[in-house]
Amino acid sequence: MNDITRDFGEELRRRREARGIGLIAFSFQIGFSKGHLSKVERGLAKPTREFAESCDDALAAHGELMDLLSIEESWETGFGEMKTFVGLPASPSRFVGRSGELARIAEYLTAETGDAVCVLSGMAGSGETAFALKGAWNAVASFSDGCFFFDFGEEGAGGARDVLESLLRLLGVPKEHLPLRQDALSNFWRSRLGGRRLLIILNNVRSAADVTPLLSAEPGCKILVTSRSRLSALDDAAHLSVDVLGGVEADALFRAVGGERAASAADQTVRAVVEHCGRLPLAVRIVAARLHSRPMRTVAELERMLSHEACRLELLDDGERSVTAALMVSCTELPPEQRRLLALLALHPGPGADLGSVAALAGIDLPRATMLTDGLADVHLVVYESSDRIAIHDLVRQFARNLLLPYVPVEEQYSAVRRLLEHGLRLAVTADKLLTPQRYRPPAILDDFPTRPMPFNDRAAAVAWLEAEWRCLVALCRTAAERGLHSLCWQLAFALREFFYLAKLWGPWIETHQLAVESARAAGVRMWLAISLGNLGVAYADRGDLTKAVDHFQQSLVLYQQLGDEHGIVNTISNLAWAELYLGEYGKSLDGLRTALKHYRRLGNRRNAAIALRGIALLEAELEFCPAAVQHAQQARKEFSTLGLELDVVMSVNCSAWAHFRLGDHQAAGADYEEALALAEGCGSRYEMARAVTGLGNIYQASGDREKAAKLWARADTLYGGLEPVMLGEARVRLAS
Repeated sequence: MNDITRDFGEELRRRREARGIGLIAFSFQIGFSKGHLSKVERGLAKPTREFAESCDDALAAHGELMDLLSIEESWETGFGEMKTFVGLPASPSRFVGRSGELARIAEYLTAETGDAVCVLSGMAGSGETAFALKGAWNAVASFSDGCFFFDFGEEGAGGARDVLESLLRLLGVPKEHLPLRQDALSNFWRSRLGGRRLLIILNNVRSAADVTPLLSAEPGCKILVTSRSRLSALDDAAHLSVDVLGGVEADALFRAVGGERAASAADQTVRAVVEHCGRLPLAVRIVAARLHSRPMRTVAELERMLSHEACRLELLDDGERSVTAALMVSCTELPPEQRRLLALLALHPGPGADLGSVAALAGIDLPRATMLTDGLADVHLVVYESSDRIAIHDLVRQFARNLLLPYVPVEEQYSAVRRLLEHGLRLAVTADKLLTPQRYRPPAILDDFPTRPMPFNDRAAAVAWLEAEWRCLVALCRTAAERGLHSLCWQLAFALREFFYLAKLWGPWIETHQLAVESARAAGVRMWLAISLGNLGVAYADRGDLTKAVDHFQQSLVLYQQLGDEHGIVNTISNLAWAELYLGEYGKSLDGLRTALKHYRRLGNRRNAAIALRGIALLEAELEFCPAAVQHAQQARKEFSTLGLELDVVMSVNCSAWAHFRLGDHQAAGADYEEALALAEGCGSRYEMARAVTGLGNIYQASGDREKAAKLWARADTLYGGLEPVMLGEARVRLAS
């Protein structure tokens, strides 16, 4: 017997005993046997309508016992119909990808034990609804008692009580028989799910309170929830984040929805379109549908339209679907402080931000910034890449810039950007000092910021931080130039120079110093113009573009001479000498390097003196003064070791190896190259590792072992492809072989 039969029996016994009527007397009164009456009261026998009517009359229950029997009959009829009741919307058309996530949904839906609810959450437009429906249709055969779909995002949609009442009404329970209290309604629902297999999809849920009244302990009853919030209050739920699509999946979706022109379009053009859409399923579907409905437009034309960021969000609106509208829903219930933070994050120019930068941007302390950022992450407006770093989807950033930032006063925006730039500069200067503590720094460099905890405390940690943050710092340098914060621009470029030299990142090195040159000219600061021109020349020289390097060095030298800056003059003479070395102008180079060495020693600049000495060693190796070259390289190595400059030590050992190779002492050269390789691994210079491995390959080539040489050269290419023969003798020897 079911629960309703027991309820009828319990109510019958309660009313009979309340009137003081015994079983035997009552059985005579209603005309049914004592045994049958006893079984009905204990829930062991099913009452008939005649039996219920007799009991109702005898106890003057005014039809209430008959109502209980009616609920039982309607419940049974409803569940009987549910065996064929599938109320799910149609399975989404042209669904692509997400095979791994679908497997997890299938595992959840078919498990006999485990979580009662699974929450699918993601950024607005990520396709949580389509994903839930696809997973539900894949498992629909497992739910013999019915599948239901309720959308909390529809206009006029109620909360959990509305869903409970709708479910029970769908099952045939009359509205007048539903309990008035919501907790009683939940009890009524849960107590009658024994042995049932039901699937309920709750779409666009905003609060855990909309879900908990429907939860039960029945293992065959599953609830799939889609939400733009993580709904963390559902402690026992399974949680699955629905991310944007991968590149291949986004391409496939665009081609599937966009029709023949999309299907036949060039891969590169399609990829550009979906990247403009941020690989967000909603955005991809909208632009694909636009293409399909406009026969005169090509995919290339669509891509050009989307490439203009200013009108991109307008294109991602087809009148019925809108990325802007979807994001607005996510922002509607944000507290003012979180909305302000999201607006300010639109000012961050980098691809991501660490929490320290978030705090600086907002002008708040780190704990508060963390709490606010957590709130934005809960509704998928930002994404954590690590415990202290977030990323912002391009469309969210553009939405915040267009619709939220205008509400932040311009003065407040300016202050936020300046705080962010000073924060980045402070960290970059600190990292640079750990990278090369002996580096000469002009007194104008801003390093007097308030003392705060640093994310690094030694050279290795500083390098790791710069490797993670250099793209953001380059973007900040660009922002400083655009906003006329010229001093911050050229100082950021200066602070990044040594890292770019270590990593051989010539592109961003040149970009930042071109910005620094423009800023110094705009501000009329000749000292920083000279510094920036010199460092830009070093970048060109290190890349092998020697003509440009010499031009920038000569401009820098003129400025230093006008300023009477002896240190700047000597540095530029040294830089010119290095360029002349690579250009083959050995006489000029030797004069310049000797002049620089003399002045550096007089000024007590041991690092730069050792660099000049290493340059002299390279020059002597080219002139085949190899014993002297070996001696000077080893002297430079000793000085660098004393100063603790690991990279310069490696470069000096490689220089010694090259001099030994030119001398014909391949055994000594091999020993030096092996040592340089080990040292380069220790300090993280793939460039110097590749140089050493190339040199070892040259030694094997000279000995006739071409196979071993080829393997070593291939390894060098893997470490650092394309060593420049103009700059490195090892690369010239390999090329000649």
